[in-house]
Amino acid sequence: MGVATVSSSPTSPSGGHLKRPGEVELLLRKGALVRRRLVILVGHGVLLAVAAASAAAILFVFYSIARDAVPFFRVRGFAEFFTGTRWYPSAHPPAFGAVPLFVGSALVTLGASLVALPLGVAVAVCLSDVIPFAVRQWAKPMLEILAAIPSVAYGFFALVVLAPLLQERGGPMLALAAWLVGAPLAALGVYVAGSSLVMRLPARWRPWVRPLVFALLAVGAVLGLAYISGRLKMVIVSSGTNALNVSIILGIMALPTVASVSEDALRATGREIREASYALGATRAETMVRAVIPAAASGICAAVMLGIMRVLGETMVVWMASGNAAQIPSPWYNLLAPVRTVTATIAGDMGEADHMTGSERYHVLFALALLLLTIAFVLNLLSEWALRRARRGGH
Repeated sequence: MGVATVSSSPTSPSGGHLKRPGEVELLLRKGALVRRRLVILVGHGVLLAVAAASAAAILFVFYSIARDAVPFFRVRGFAEFFTGTRWYPSAHPPAFGAVPLFVGSALVTLGASLVALPLGVAVAVCLSDVIPFAVRQWAKPMLEILAAIPSVAYGFFALVVLAPLLQERGGPMLALAAWLVGAPLAALGVYVAGSSLVMRLPARWRPWVRPLVFALLAVGAVLGLAYISGRLKMVIVSSGTNALNVSIILGIMALPTVASVSEDALRATGREIREASYALGATRAETMVRAVIPAAASGICAAVMLGIMRVLGETMVVWMASGNAAQIPSPWYNLLAPVRTVTATIAGDMGEADHMTGSERYHVLFALALLLLTIAFVLNLLSEWALRRARRGGH
């Protein structure tokens, strides 16, 4: 007698097996998981394509510039370009010594760095640890407005306002600038140095030694500033369109970049470092100088490199207010002499060399552009490395 087997799974009217509620939920979850993975895969692919397109664009720019720069080096070689001191591309025979352009760019960059970097770091310290938070909320946006002003507007200001002032009253202006810039820096130096010296003394001596130490340091700083301003007041400026004019304007243009990135780096160090320093008995100045700033050194270095890149790549201001003299100043660090930079040369000569496409004068401009692009690319890599190290907390 046969035994009938009964299936435990329900069947549909058509004869197929019905899914249990748990199996249906499991299939829905698997389907949602597959769709989610597909969306993530597509998103990653789109982001990868965008990043690859950006990298391809950079490589294409390098290739396009190098393609027109190589013919110049094939004909002229590297010696004249990198060691020659005569830049006369339209003469007969032409001279393509780019050393005066390199010196002009380096001099302007150095001068602008002397303006932007100390002031930028000082502003960052004030924004992060000195002024109240309510004041910082409107002070930082006002500072960053400087970065939104077009460079041609800075160029007109340098040419129409600053150049005549330098030429007519250059010495007194330099003396006044020495006081305006040097006095805050000297006051900060006196405070930091005085606090450090007083803290090294026994506690019972500090109340009556502190005023004497600060008074001596303040007198020394004032005498030093008076000597410097007196020497600067006797300076005669022959032309207002010079490296100093451009350095001041470029320093103002780079100030928002340096201050903003440095302030972010200082705030990223956290309250723990500050509180630990205060707990060990350090003053506010010692905490900033010996604890906070060293901890944010990588971020500040990145801000410095970004500021230098901002100055190095500027064209309009240096074209309008540098004097455009392809010469090496005597001495080379003379900021009062007219100079010519690499960017101004490219912008100024491309219009004249364009109708001679294929000539040496045309290709040498691409050689200058390739060198400038390579320097900017290296500085950008260094700044990215410094920022990445700052995020990891290295110093």
